[in-house]
Amino acid sequence: MRLVTIRPADSAASDQGLSRVAAVLPSGRFLPLGALALLMPDMLAEEIEELDLATIVAMDPEFGVLRAAMAAAEAQALEEIAIDPATVRLAPPIPRPGKIVGVGYNYLDHIHEQGMERPVRPVIFSKFANAVVADGDPIRHPGMTHALDLEAELAVVIGRRASRVRAADALHYVAGYTAANDVTARDWQGQQKALRPGETGDGQWLRAKSSDTFLPLGPVFVTADELGDGRGLYVRSWRTAASGPNANQPFPMQNGNTKDLLFGVAELISIISQEVTLVPGDVVITGTPSGVGVFRDPQVFLEPGDLVSVEVERIGTLTSPVVDADGHAPADSPAARAMAMRDAGNAPTVAPPALPRP
Repeated sequence: MRLVTIRPADSAASDQGLSRVAAVLPSGRFLPLGALALLMPDMLAEEIEELDLATIVAMDPEFGVLRAAMAAAEAQALEEIAIDPATVRLAPPIPRPGKIVGVGYNYLDHIHEQGMERPVRPVIFSKFANAVVADGDPIRHPGMTHALDLEAELAVVIGRRASRVRAADALHYVAGYTAANDVTARDWQGQQKALRPGETGDGQWLRAKSSDTFLPLGPVFVTADELGDGRGLYVRSWRTAASGPNANQPFPMQNGNTKDLLFGVAELISIISQEVTLVPGDVVITGTPSGVGVFRDPQVFLEPGDLVSVEVERIGTLTSPVVDADGHAPADSPAARAMAMRDAGNAPTVAPPALPRP
Protein backbone atom coordinates (compact mmCIF):
# COMPACT_ATOMS: atom_id res chain seq x y z
CA MET A 1 0.00 0.00 0.00
CA ARG A 2 1.17 3.50 -0.87
CA LEU A 3 0.04 6.48 1.21
CA VAL A 4 0.66 10.21 0.94
CA THR A 5 0.04 13.21 3.14
CA ILE A 6 -1.53 16.01 1.12
CA ARG A 7 -2.42 19.66 1.65
CA PRO A 8 -4.36 22.22 -0.40
CA ALA A 9 -2.52 23.48 -3.46
CA ASP A 10 -2.66 27.08 -2.22
CA SER A 11 -1.50 26.32 1.32
CA ALA A 12 1.88 27.07 2.85
CA ALA A 13 4.14 24.29 4.07
CA SER A 14 3.61 25.57 7.62
CA ASP A 15 -0.17 24.99 7.42
CA GLN A 16 0.07 21.50 8.90
CA GLY A 17 -3.47 21.61 10.24
CA LEU A 18 -4.70 21.40 6.65
CA SER A 19 -2.87 18.15 5.91
CA ARG A 20 -4.69 14.86 5.47
CA VAL A 21 -3.74 11.32 4.57
CA ALA A 22 -4.68 9.67 1.27
CA ALA A 23 -4.10 6.30 -0.34
CA VAL A 24 -2.56 6.17 -3.79
CA LEU A 25 -4.76 4.13 -6.13
CA PRO A 26 -3.28 2.06 -8.97
CA SER A 27 -4.45 4.80 -11.34
CA GLY A 28 -2.28 7.32 -9.47
CA ARG A 29 -5.28 9.23 -8.10
CA PHE A 30 -5.35 10.12 -4.40
CA LEU A 31 -8.09 8.67 -2.18
CA PRO A 32 -8.48 10.81 0.97
CA LEU A 33 -9.17 8.56 3.94
CA GLY A 34 -12.00 10.85 5.04
CA ALA A 35 -13.75 10.24 1.71
CA LEU A 36 -13.24 6.50 2.12
CA ALA A 37 -14.80 6.71 5.61
CA LEU A 38 -17.90 8.37 4.14
CA LEU A 39 -18.12 5.61 1.54
CA MET A 40 -17.59 2.82 4.09
CA PRO A 41 -19.04 4.19 7.37
CA ASP A 42 -19.46 0.74 8.89
CA MET A 43 -15.72 0.11 8.64
CA LEU A 44 -14.06 3.50 9.14
CA ALA A 45 -14.91 6.40 11.43
CA GLU A 46 -15.12 9.80 9.73
CA GLU A 47 -12.67 11.12 12.36
CA ILE A 48 -9.88 9.46 10.34
CA GLU A 49 -9.98 12.62 8.19
CA GLU A 50 -8.39 14.50 11.11
CA LEU A 51 -5.63 11.98 11.88
CA ASP A 52 -2.05 12.24 10.69
CA LEU A 53 -0.16 9.21 9.44
CA ALA A 54 1.79 8.76 12.69
CA THR A 55 -1.48 8.50 14.64
CA ILE A 56 -2.97 6.08 12.12
CA VAL A 57 0.18 3.96 12.34
CA ALA A 58 -0.01 3.92 16.14
CA MET A 59 -3.63 2.76 16.04
CA ASP A 60 -3.17 0.13 13.32
CA PRO A 61 0.49 -0.57 12.42
CA GLU A 62 -0.42 -3.05 9.68
CA PHE A 63 -3.28 -0.93 8.28
CA GLY A 64 -5.66 -3.87 8.56
CA VAL A 65 -8.84 -1.80 8.87
CA LEU A 66 -7.89 0.48 6.00
CA ARG A 67 -7.00 -2.48 3.78
CA ALA A 68 -10.31 -4.16 4.59
CA ALA A 69 -12.31 -1.04 3.78
CA MET A 70 -10.59 -0.58 0.44
CA ALA A 71 -11.00 -4.25 -0.43
CA ALA A 72 -14.72 -4.16 0.40
CA ALA A 73 -15.42 -1.10 -1.73
CA GLU A 74 -15.97 -1.32 -5.47
CA ALA A 75 -12.98 -0.18 -7.50
CA GLN A 76 -15.10 2.20 -9.56
CA ALA A 77 -16.52 3.80 -6.42
CA LEU A 78 -13.01 4.42 -5.11
CA GLU A 79 -12.01 6.08 -8.36
CA GLU A 80 -15.07 8.32 -8.27
CA ILE A 81 -14.28 9.71 -4.81
CA ALA A 82 -10.52 9.98 -5.43
CA ILE A 83 -8.97 13.30 -6.41
CA ASP A 84 -6.59 14.46 -9.10
CA PRO A 85 -3.02 14.80 -7.68
CA ALA A 86 -2.67 18.07 -9.57
CA THR A 87 -5.26 19.68 -7.27
CA VAL A 88 -3.15 19.29 -4.11
CA ARG A 89 0.41 19.52 -2.88
CA LEU A 90 2.34 16.89 -1.02
CA ALA A 91 3.29 17.29 2.61
CA PRO A 92 5.95 15.06 4.18
CA PRO A 93 4.51 11.58 4.84
CA ILE A 94 5.27 12.13 8.54
CA PRO A 95 5.15 15.93 8.91
CA ARG A 96 6.42 16.15 12.50
CA PRO A 97 8.29 13.02 13.59
CA GLY A 98 8.74 12.77 17.33
CA LYS A 99 12.29 11.53 16.81
CA ILE A 100 14.54 11.40 13.77
CA VAL A 101 17.51 9.11 14.24
CA GLY A 102 20.29 9.31 11.68
CA VAL A 103 22.93 6.70 10.93
CA GLY A 104 26.40 7.55 9.67
CA TYR A 105 28.98 5.41 7.89
CA ASN A 106 26.60 2.60 6.96
CA TYR A 107 27.79 1.84 3.40
CA LEU A 108 31.27 0.42 2.90
CA ASP A 109 31.87 2.40 -0.30
CA HIS A 110 31.01 5.64 1.54
CA ILE A 111 33.45 4.67 4.29
CA HIS A 112 36.18 3.90 1.74
CA GLU A 113 35.74 7.24 -0.06
CA GLN A 114 36.58 8.88 3.27
CA GLY A 115 39.63 6.71 3.91
CA MET A 116 38.07 5.25 7.07
CA GLU A 117 37.96 1.77 8.57
CA ARG A 118 34.76 -0.24 8.82
CA PRO A 119 33.00 0.70 12.09
CA VAL A 120 32.21 -1.89 14.73
CA ARG A 121 28.93 -0.14 15.53
CA PRO A 122 26.88 2.39 13.55
CA VAL A 123 27.36 6.08 14.26
CA ILE A 124 24.05 7.45 15.56
CA PHE A 125 22.99 11.10 15.46
CA SER A 126 19.73 13.05 15.62
CA LYS A 127 17.84 15.56 13.52
CA PHE A 128 14.89 17.73 14.53
CA ALA A 129 11.42 17.95 13.02
CA ASN A 130 12.07 21.55 11.87
CA ALA A 131 14.33 20.03 9.21
CA VAL A 132 11.50 18.05 7.58
CA VAL A 133 10.05 19.31 4.29
CA ALA A 134 8.06 17.68 1.50
CA ASP A 135 8.78 16.66 -2.05
CA GLY A 136 8.86 19.86 -4.10
CA ASP A 137 9.50 22.15 -1.13
CA PRO A 138 12.78 24.08 -1.24
CA ILE A 139 15.97 23.47 0.67
CA ARG A 140 17.19 26.78 2.10
CA HIS A 141 20.91 27.37 1.67
CA PRO A 142 22.15 29.20 4.79
CA GLY A 143 24.36 32.12 3.91
CA MET A 144 27.13 31.07 6.28
CA THR A 145 27.93 27.69 4.73
CA HIS A 146 29.91 27.14 1.55
CA ALA A 147 29.74 23.33 1.54
CA LEU A 148 26.10 22.25 1.40
CA ASP A 149 25.84 18.59 0.40
CA LEU A 150 23.19 15.95 -0.30
CA GLU A 151 22.76 12.41 1.03
CA ALA A 152 20.22 10.04 -0.53
CA GLU A 153 18.85 7.57 2.03
CA LEU A 154 16.19 4.99 2.75
CA ALA A 155 14.04 6.14 5.68
CA VAL A 156 12.22 3.78 8.05
CA VAL A 157 8.97 4.75 9.80
CA ILE A 158 8.42 3.03 13.15
CA GLY A 159 5.02 1.38 13.68
CA ARG A 160 5.12 0.09 17.26
CA ARG A 161 6.75 1.12 20.53
CA ALA A 162 10.20 -0.47 20.42
CA SER A 163 12.34 -0.81 23.51
CA ARG A 164 15.26 -3.23 23.77
CA VAL A 165 14.01 -5.35 20.90
CA ARG A 166 15.99 -8.21 19.41
CA ALA A 167 17.20 -7.95 15.83
CA ALA A 168 15.29 -11.13 15.05
CA ASP A 169 12.04 -9.38 16.04
CA ALA A 170 12.81 -5.84 14.92
CA LEU A 171 11.04 -5.86 11.53
CA HIS A 172 7.78 -6.32 13.43
CA TYR A 173 8.22 -2.70 14.55
CA VAL A 174 8.50 -1.26 11.02
CA ALA A 175 5.37 0.38 9.60
CA GLY A 176 6.90 1.29 6.28
CA TYR A 177 9.46 3.25 4.32
CA THR A 178 10.03 6.51 2.48
CA ALA A 179 12.94 8.34 0.83
CA ALA A 180 15.09 10.96 2.55
CA ASN A 181 17.73 13.54 1.71
CA ASP A 182 20.00 14.06 4.71
CA VAL A 183 21.20 17.54 3.73
CA THR A 184 24.47 18.43 5.44
CA ALA A 185 26.62 21.56 5.75
CA ARG A 186 30.02 19.87 5.58
CA ASP A 187 32.01 22.85 6.81
CA TRP A 188 29.79 23.19 9.88
CA GLN A 189 30.11 19.46 10.40
CA GLY A 190 33.87 19.91 10.59
CA GLN A 191 34.60 17.66 7.62
CA GLN A 192 38.27 18.34 6.90
CA LYS A 193 37.89 18.14 3.12
CA ALA A 194 35.23 20.87 3.18
CA LEU A 195 37.30 23.42 5.10
CA ARG A 196 39.03 26.33 3.46
CA PRO A 197 42.54 27.41 4.55
CA GLY A 198 42.37 28.72 8.09
CA GLU A 199 38.93 27.24 8.80
CA THR A 200 38.42 24.74 11.58
CA GLY A 201 34.66 24.11 11.48
CA ASP A 202 32.71 23.73 14.69
CA GLY A 203 32.08 20.00 14.43
CA GLN A 204 28.42 20.49 15.28
CA TRP A 205 26.57 17.69 13.50
CA LEU A 206 23.27 18.90 14.93
CA ARG A 207 23.58 22.34 13.32
CA ALA A 208 25.12 20.86 10.17
CA LYS A 209 22.32 18.35 9.68
CA SER A 210 19.27 19.76 11.47
CA SER A 211 18.94 23.31 10.18
CA ASP A 212 15.55 24.26 8.74
CA THR A 213 14.65 22.31 5.55
CA PHE A 214 17.62 19.93 5.87
CA LEU A 215 15.50 16.75 5.68
CA PRO A 216 13.25 16.38 2.63
CA LEU A 217 11.05 13.28 3.11
CA GLY A 218 8.75 11.59 0.60
CA PRO A 219 7.19 11.62 -1.82
CA VAL A 220 5.22 8.60 -0.62
CA PHE A 221 5.05 6.17 2.30
CA VAL A 222 5.20 2.49 1.31
CA THR A 223 3.98 -0.10 3.81
CA ALA A 224 6.42 -2.66 5.15
CA ASP A 225 4.70 -5.65 3.54
CA GLU A 226 5.76 -4.33 0.11
CA LEU A 227 9.45 -3.76 0.91
CA GLY A 228 10.20 -6.32 3.64
CA ASP A 229 13.55 -5.68 5.30
CA GLY A 230 14.33 -2.79 2.96
CA ARG A 231 17.30 -4.49 1.29
CA GLY A 232 17.92 -4.68 -2.45
CA LEU A 233 16.68 -1.17 -3.30
CA TYR A 234 18.66 1.20 -5.50
CA VAL A 235 19.43 4.52 -3.83
CA ARG A 236 20.44 7.29 -6.24
CA SER A 237 20.77 11.05 -6.45
CA TRP A 238 21.25 13.76 -9.06
CA ARG A 239 22.12 17.44 -9.01
CA THR A 240 20.94 19.77 -11.74
CA ALA A 241 23.22 22.78 -11.44
CA ALA A 242 22.16 26.37 -12.05
CA SER A 243 25.59 27.30 -13.44
CA GLY A 244 28.86 25.76 -14.59
CA PRO A 245 29.78 23.34 -17.39
CA ASN A 246 26.90 20.95 -16.65
CA ALA A 247 24.26 23.64 -16.05
CA ASN A 248 20.65 22.55 -16.51
CA GLN A 249 21.62 18.91 -17.03
CA PRO A 250 20.95 16.30 -14.30
CA PHE A 251 24.36 15.11 -13.13
CA PRO A 252 24.46 11.68 -11.41
CA MET A 253 25.87 11.84 -7.90
CA GLN A 254 25.11 8.59 -6.04
CA ASN A 255 24.28 5.10 -7.22
CA GLY A 256 24.05 2.63 -4.35
CA ASN A 257 21.89 -0.24 -3.17
CA THR A 258 20.55 -1.04 0.27
CA LYS A 259 21.84 -4.58 -0.08
CA ASP A 260 25.18 -3.02 0.86
CA LEU A 261 24.02 -1.59 4.20
CA LEU A 262 26.55 -2.62 6.85
CA PHE A 263 23.81 -2.56 9.48
CA GLY A 264 20.40 -3.46 8.10
CA VAL A 265 17.05 -2.09 9.21
CA ALA A 266 16.47 -4.80 11.80
CA GLU A 267 19.95 -4.39 13.30
CA LEU A 268 19.58 -0.62 13.48
CA ILE A 269 16.23 -0.77 15.25
CA SER A 270 17.62 -3.28 17.72
CA ILE A 271 20.76 -1.23 18.41
CA ILE A 272 18.95 2.09 18.75
CA SER A 273 16.14 0.70 20.91
CA GLN A 274 18.51 -0.69 23.54
CA GLU A 275 18.76 2.80 25.05
CA VAL A 276 16.34 4.97 23.05
CA THR A 277 12.70 3.91 22.98
CA LEU A 278 11.21 4.32 19.52
CA VAL A 279 7.51 5.07 19.12
CA PRO A 280 5.08 5.09 16.18
CA GLY A 281 5.91 7.81 13.70
CA ASP A 282 9.59 8.04 14.61
CA VAL A 283 11.89 8.02 11.58
CA VAL A 284 15.25 6.28 11.17
CA ILE A 285 17.36 7.35 8.19
CA THR A 286 19.70 4.51 7.37
CA GLY A 287 22.82 6.10 5.88
CA THR A 288 24.02 7.12 2.44
CA PRO A 289 26.12 5.45 -0.27
CA SER A 290 29.21 6.95 -1.88
CA GLY A 291 29.12 9.82 -4.34
CA VAL A 292 28.35 12.76 -2.06
CA GLY A 293 29.79 16.10 -3.11
CA VAL A 294 32.45 16.63 -0.47
CA PHE A 295 34.50 13.58 -1.45
CA ARG A 296 34.43 14.20 -5.20
CA ASP A 297 37.31 15.64 -7.19
CA PRO A 298 36.43 18.34 -7.96
CA GLN A 299 34.00 18.79 -5.12
CA VAL A 300 30.32 19.39 -5.86
CA PHE A 301 28.29 21.48 -3.43
CA LEU A 302 24.73 22.74 -3.66
CA GLU A 303 24.04 26.35 -4.56
CA PRO A 304 20.85 28.45 -4.79
CA GLY A 305 19.20 27.68 -8.11
CA ASP A 306 20.20 24.00 -8.15
CA LEU A 307 17.68 21.17 -8.25
CA VAL A 308 18.31 17.98 -6.28
CA SER A 309 16.65 14.61 -6.91
CA VAL A 310 16.82 11.58 -4.62
CA GLU A 311 15.41 8.28 -5.80
CA VAL A 312 14.77 5.07 -3.87
CA GLU A 313 13.64 2.10 -5.89
CA ARG A 314 9.96 1.12 -5.43
CA ILE A 315 9.35 4.27 -3.39
CA GLY A 316 9.78 7.21 -5.75
CA THR A 317 11.58 10.42 -6.57
CA LEU A 318 12.09 13.18 -4.03
CA THR A 319 12.90 16.49 -5.70
CA SER A 320 14.05 19.68 -3.96
CA PRO A 321 14.86 23.11 -5.41
CA VAL A 322 17.67 24.91 -3.60
CA VAL A 323 17.02 28.54 -2.65
CA ASP A 324 18.99 31.17 -0.74
CA ALA A 325 18.43 32.04 2.90
CA ASP A 326 15.59 34.39 1.94
CA GLY A 327 13.82 31.76 -0.14
CA HIS A 328 14.84 33.02 -3.59
CA ALA A 329 16.35 31.21 -6.58
CA PRO A 330 18.01 32.90 -9.57
CA ALA A 331 15.60 33.62 -12.41
CA ASP A 332 15.25 30.78 -14.93
CA SER A 333 17.42 28.46 -12.83
CA PRO A 334 16.43 24.78 -12.46
CA ALA A 335 15.12 25.56 -8.97
CA ALA A 336 13.06 28.53 -10.15
CA ARG A 337 11.57 26.54 -13.02
CA ALA A 338 10.69 23.64 -10.73
CA MET A 339 8.92 25.92 -8.27
CA ALA A 340 7.04 27.64 -11.08
CA MET A 341 5.86 24.27 -12.41
CA ARG A 342 4.71 23.29 -8.94
CA ASP A 343 2.85 26.57 -8.51
CA ALA A 344 1.18 25.97 -11.88
CA GLY A 345 -0.38 22.80 -10.51
CA ASN A 346 1.77 20.02 -11.91
CA ALA A 347 0.86 16.71 -10.30
CA PRO A 348 3.16 15.28 -7.61
CA THR A 349 5.32 12.40 -8.82
CA VAL A 350 4.39 9.53 -6.51
CA ALA A 351 4.58 6.63 -8.94
CA PRO A 352 7.49 4.23 -8.22
CA PRO A 353 10.31 4.96 -10.64
CA ALA A 354 11.32 2.49 -13.32
CA LEU A 355 15.04 2.39 -12.61
CA PRO A 356 17.36 0.87 -15.19
CA ARG A 357 19.86 -1.62 -13.83
CA PRO A 358 23.51 -0.54 -14.13
